[in-house]
Amino acid sequence: MTRRLAVVAKKVGVSEATVSRVLNGKPGVSEATRQAVLSALDVLGYERPTQLRGERARLVGLVLPELQNPIFPAFAEVIGGALAQLGLTPVLCTQTRGGVSEADYVDLLLQQQVSGVVFAGGLYAQADAPHDHYRRLAERNIPVVLVNAAIEHLGFPAVSCDDAVAVEQAWRHLASLGHERIGLVLGPGDHMPSARKLAAARAVAGDVPEEHVARAMFSIEGGHAAASRLIERGVTGFICASDPLALGVVRAARRKGLGVPERISVVGYDDSALMNCTEPPLTTVRQPIEAMGRAVVELLNAQIGGSAVAPEELLFEPELVVRGSTAQAPRS
Repeated sequence: MTRRLAVVAKKVGVSEATVSRVLNGKPGVSEATRQAVLSALDVLGYERPTQLRGERARLVGLVLPELQNPIFPAFAEVIGGALAQLGLTPVLCTQTRGGVSEADYVDLLLQQQVSGVVFAGGLYAQADAPHDHYRRLAERNIPVVLVNAAIEHLGFPAVSCDDAVAVEQAWRHLASLGHERIGLVLGPGDHMPSARKLAAARAVAGDVPEEHVARAMFSIEGGHAAASRLIERGVTGFICASDPLALGVVRAARRKGLGVPERISVVGYDDSALMNCTEPPLTTVRQPIEAMGRAVVELLNAQIGGSAVAPEELLFEPELVVRGSTAQAPRS
């Protein structure tokens, strides 16, 4: 017990006597200090005293599918910083292939009595994926916010970048450069943001032949494989559902001896870290990460505070950032 007091006191930066008062429910401690001590207990893995177990911890789960794509660490940095300013401690939960699943993380977070959960790029965006763990959160009235498009009927608020506007900006840019054979490199068929992007492309173009649409896993390798097929079908302008996919397209073009942007033009999506440092610098559609991250935390904090939040989707406007990976279409 003495060692636990010392460790928690050091973590919070208070005296052991203050920690003892919090654990024993004694007066004379500010609410901010009390919450800091309880959060330290949770973070350090110490069990709360019985009389304090009914309260939710000042922890917020931040569940991400991966950290390889720079967009997810970027969201984590913005959201984590905004949570910390409110006295909430983010708990990063990153899935690994063959490791802890999203549903497993939800169970762990429920055991820790978290105050809320933020999901970015999770199974909520895939129509054919299991969704029972989201229902468990709803049944326990845990505040939840989703980042980017989700399947219908989950009942959680979402903060999304407008996929339709993103594709319209990218398509009109390529068309203005004279590209007539424009292709899409998207995620799996049940992926909601990709479905929205395809619908938007068909709306702006009138029609997009199926042979100009390729599905891929969200990785450079996936983009490479998808682009190889589309290049063989005569596509000269590519709109991709992520920056790593776009980098895969650039690699595929070069492997076929085709210059970017001399022969192949490529537009990414996200404007994640270092995309202005690639060769050539990547033209991409920028998600407003700062504004979206702040909105996520505002929605979550409102729910934590007991306010009713409508299960609606807030759409944020993207911005086309033109760099060196797009140019006039080649003259045949």
